[in-house]
Amino acid sequence: MGNVDRSVVDMWKEYLESIGEDSKGTSLTYESWHFCDNEEDANELAQLVLEGTKRATASLYKSYEFENEELPKEGNHIVVTDWNGVARCIIKSIKVTILPFRNITEDHARIEGEGDKSLKYWREGHIGLFTRECQAMGLEFNEDMLVVFEEFKVVYP
Repeated sequence: MGNVDRSVVDMWKEYLESIGEDSKGTSLTYESWHFCDNEEDANELAQLVLEGTKRATASLYKSYEFENEELPKEGNHIVVTDWNGVARCIIKSIKVTILPFRNITEDHARIEGEGDKSLKYWREGHIGLFTRECQAMGLEFNEDMLVVFEEFKVVYP
């Protein structure tokens, strides 16, 4: 897992113990990451998850292809960190939906829990984020691009 903050490993072990799993013999695995592409948003979104306001996240499908990463799956565990890589909580994916950007609804925006939770706010923020991601991949963002909408629940602490 590269250079991971010790808090991530410690939190994962604590979580496994809390559900009766042995950290050496478990078949459960996890990823570790922070939200967004800047410190202020990454830290704010991690806090929204802890408060129970943010219960989903959205990513560009093309980003998974570009990074040669697997798409999220129901049941995946993620140790959410702040911008500096310090563990904040563990979430578990409960539903993954792939749909065009233009088909994101008010319900999706509300579940994602950012800003005023409106679709207008969601679209403005994500158009900016996805445009930056597309530029880094040599692409041009458009509203027909597929979005991976991942719903989750906090499982620890």
